[in-house]
Amino acid sequence: MKNKKLIRSWAFYDWANSAFATTIMAAVMPIFYVNYAGANLENSTATSYLGYSHSIAALIVAILAPILGAISDYSASKKQFLRFFAYMGMIASILLAFVGEGQYLFASILLIIGTIGFSSANVFYDAFLPEVAKEDNIDRVSTTGFAFGYIGGGVLLAINLLMIMKFSWFGFPSTTFATKVSLASVGVWWFLFSIPLFKNIKEAKKEKQTRSTSFARIGFSRVGTTLKSISHYKQLLLFLLAFWLFNDGISTIIKMATAYGAEIGIGQNDLIAALLITQFVGIPFAFLFGWLAKKISAKRALLVALCIYVGIVILGYFMQTALHFYALAICVGFVQGGAQALSRSIFGRMVPENRHAEFYGFYGISSKFSAILGPAVFGIVGGLTGSSKFGIFSLLIFFILGIILLLKVDVEKGEKEAKQGSIDQDAPHVFTQ
Repeated sequence: MKNKKLIRSWAFYDWANSAFATTIMAAVMPIFYVNYAGANLENSTATSYLGYSHSIAALIVAILAPILGAISDYSASKKQFLRFFAYMGMIASILLAFVGEGQYLFASILLIIGTIGFSSANVFYDAFLPEVAKEDNIDRVSTTGFAFGYIGGGVLLAINLLMIMKFSWFGFPSTTFATKVSLASVGVWWFLFSIPLFKNIKEAKKEKQTRSTSFARIGFSRVGTTLKSISHYKQLLLFLLAFWLFNDGISTIIKMATAYGAEIGIGQNDLIAALLITQFVGIPFAFLFGWLAKKISAKRALLVALCIYVGIVILGYFMQTALHFYALAICVGFVQGGAQALSRSIFGRMVPENRHAEFYGFYGISSKFSAILGPAVFGIVGGLTGSSKFGIFSLLIFFILGIILLLKVDVEKGEKEAKQGSIDQDAPHVFTQ
């Protein structure tokens, strides 16, 4: 019974912070940024600045990730760091309600701070999983958190959509006021549903590991060591190169789709409603792609998903109406969860048996680095051409190159390379200067 309570408390944090991913990163904030915070800018310029903001945030998060990972492993302070970064994200979310018309720089700063808090807190949240779950149910507990996140983020987004569409029902004077309340509601929602974790999850007692250098040096030494190790696994490295490319395209679409839709004149309510559909369509289709992987192989199923993404980018270039955006959102829902889940499972097949933690840590860090270039390219191309149509079209290169590299990956050969264990399996535990 106690373990079930801990699992629910842990999973509810995913319910809590997923509101940031849906309402701020994907749905409401991009429209608010283009139409209100960037009101004194050309629409394409505002969209470009939003892309730059996401790239800056992704770069800072990627640099911090190895350091935070080392802190998580070497200290007994996971809960304190989780609380610190979560509060950072909550406060930044609430402060978005105070952004004035034309204050795009203030909005960008808060978005960057909020993203750092959201992503950094997740490092420590994930680290609690082995302490909350038992070995025989860790996959189920992890999936439970994932499901709670989908539902929690979707529920608040639905509430926010209702507030924005029917603002008078709530006594709000305007759509803009309702939008600001929606942004602030993320911080409140995040805080309230984090209480079970902060109250019930206890830090596992452990001896502090020996170290004679800084957390930063430990973290980046680990990344360098793992990168050298991965270079011995040719198929795994080839897959990672493919993943870095297509994952950058996927993350850029998630972050920039609504801003682009707002720029070409699609109404705010239609944009948010479409993304709400994406949220819930993604749940069954993630399972469907799991079934498809068993039928035709994970690699072929992933290729199907990436080819659909190519179609999404082309549709995005020619998009003109709200109906087009709804179609695009549904298509994204078809493949978003499936592509991410299959990428993780293919990677796992080619990882040496006793180095899962090390290689998955690198996978997580590298996925953060791979989210930097896409929004920047989107912003640069859109800024140079004066139209984000070309910015969205530029994402084709990420998917096409990713598909080409993925076609060259031999998963079975990669599995054999992992089993052979051709390099030293003993990772260092003590770092010295």
